[in-house]
Amino acid sequence: MRERQTIADSKKAFHNAFPYVIPPIYRKVTDELLVELHLLGHQKSFKRDTIFAIGLTTAFESFTRGYRPEEHLERLFDAICLSNGFDPISIREKAIQGLKAIKGISSKEKEQWLKNKGAGAPGKLEKEIEILAKGNNHYSRLTTIGLSTLLGELTEFDEKVQNSIQETLKEVSIEFGFSKERVERDITQYSSNLEKINQALELMKEAVEQDRKRKKSKNI
Repeated sequence: MRERQTIADSKKAFHNAFPYVIPPIYRKVTDELLVELHLLGHQKSFKRDTIFAIGLTTAFESFTRGYRPEEHLERLFDAICLSNGFDPISIREKAIQGLKAIKGISSKEKEQWLKNKGAGAPGKLEKEIEILAKGNNHYSRLTTIGLSTLLGELTEFDEKVQNSIQETLKEVSIEFGFSKERVERDITQYSSNLEKINQALELMKEAVEQDRKRKKSKNI
């Protein structure tokens, strides 16, 4: 019988698949995603559905903005997935198909899908939301990120849009049997981490610009 893989095993597999130095501001995010996928992979009730795929790809793309070298990003995502037994190609495909299916549909209509526990949602999403609403799919923060992206990403800067999305998620969390406190915490943490990444990138840009100006002034 195959022994259950530990988080140390997952991390070792990750570093073998991605033998590059990860810039400091992205290390914590990478580690958190590794641990999260490791834990989800051992949950019997967890289903690798479209909502999860959208949540994972959205989180990865949001938290790796500005990553250099950019050509390492695909390999980084693949390593995070493969080291925990997830298929990165399947995850990307599900996310792309899911977002394509909801393109051009109003926020109000999407809110109704969730409040009606999937009824009216296009394609596979109808059944997947229904399964999630019945409590037959293990909850994770990637679920919240996936649902928020369906409604209209929490990365949008319009405060009214963000508040509307957050209120809908809180309302839905009760209907789906999620912990409202956990959903609130996950939303807050996600938004906070995004803000920290964006602030760090701005500071890096300022430092690079100041260094460029200093070098230029020396050459004059």
